[in-house]
Amino acid sequence: MRVIGLMSGTSYDAIEAAAADLTLDGDTLTLRPLGAFGVPYPAPLRELIASVLPPAATTIGDVCALDAGVGRAFAAAAVRAVDELCGGRADLVVSHGQTVHHWVTDGVVRGSLQLGQPAWIAEATGLPVVCDLRNRDIAAGGQGAPLVGVVDALLLAALDGVPAALNLGGIANVTVAAPGTAPLAFDTGPANALLDAAVRHLTGGREAFDEDGRRAARGRPHRGLLDHLLADPYYARPAPKSTGKELFHLPYLLAALAAVPVERPDDVLATLARLTAVTAAAACRAYGVTRLVLSGGGTRNPVLVRMLAEELPGVGLLPSDALGVPSDAKEALAFAVLGFLTVNGLPAALPSCTGARHATLLGSVTPGAGPLRLPAPAAEAPRRLVVTQG
Repeated sequence: MRVIGLMSGTSYDAIEAAAADLTLDGDTLTLRPLGAFGVPYPAPLRELIASVLPPAATTIGDVCALDAGVGRAFAAAAVRAVDELCGGRADLVVSHGQTVHHWVTDGVVRGSLQLGQPAWIAEATGLPVVCDLRNRDIAAGGQGAPLVGVVDALLLAALDGVPAALNLGGIANVTVAAPGTAPLAFDTGPANALLDAAVRHLTGGREAFDEDGRRAARGRPHRGLLDHLLADPYYARPAPKSTGKELFHLPYLLAALAAVPVERPDDVLATLARLTAVTAAAACRAYGVTRLVLSGGGTRNPVLVRMLAEELPGVGLLPSDALGVPSDAKEALAFAVLGFLTVNGLPAALPSCTGARHATLLGSVTPGAGPLRLPAPAAEAPRRLVVTQG
């Protein structure tokens, strides 16, 4: 089955599109990447996303406009992916949409809202669309995040020791696949969420992110600010757990800077990079991780990667590219796999990763141009993932 995955993370800077040929033979899932690309959100749409994200107030009119606008943007990306990545033929589109709120109360997830009306994608491509992948897990008592745990666990199964996968998006999430135990996945804390917010604030909006970590490289972590940030109760909560920009946003950072003023802007960025490294490394040490597979936009920040290495001496760090999965496309490919599992009648979330009462089928399916014809339910779930090239 030729599947397109569409993803926009908590950094909401672009739509990531990736395509793959997926085949399930017994307990082996074979993934052949077909390519990937990123499409920046149009500036007005990105501004609308920013205007509705917590802690901002919004109107239902803006929510409706955003649902349609993101849907149209995802539809355009899907059309391009069919043409450029799939040679004009695909079977399924899986759309994560744009998260605008992840509702967590006292560690319990009550709901999660991803916008991007799938009807626009189905209408533009004529293909069936799997979307809204988080809420079924939440209804079963889970966190609804991080959902990539099932794909990470399959990918890590071939590695020795205690391997883990760390995605450095707006939020950092880790999957640990220790031998003889069920995989565990959770959000470790902020990655690019606070860094990007700080850059936009400190540059008056002239810059959106710390390109190549240059500003952080010129700064030095401020011990007082770091200690203040590390005191947040989130880090002490047991896994499974999840978080988002509902907690880690600009007002959160400004409150911390009001409590612990830092004179040099570059020191703020160095501190935030160290915060991500410290919290992610603490999660890895807690489970005896011996090898760490990195992915996500944060891997392009050499300062952040260096700090991770400093916090995890003796732990081998390698990009997911080394396992055949492009780092920038890993989440989009993971959601392609989740949708593939759904249409094949297989649960796509692991209770050990999300905390759900039981494994569930994920998502809702929007038919394409013709009658909806799903494959016969698969006889068994995959236990290993083979990535092929060419």
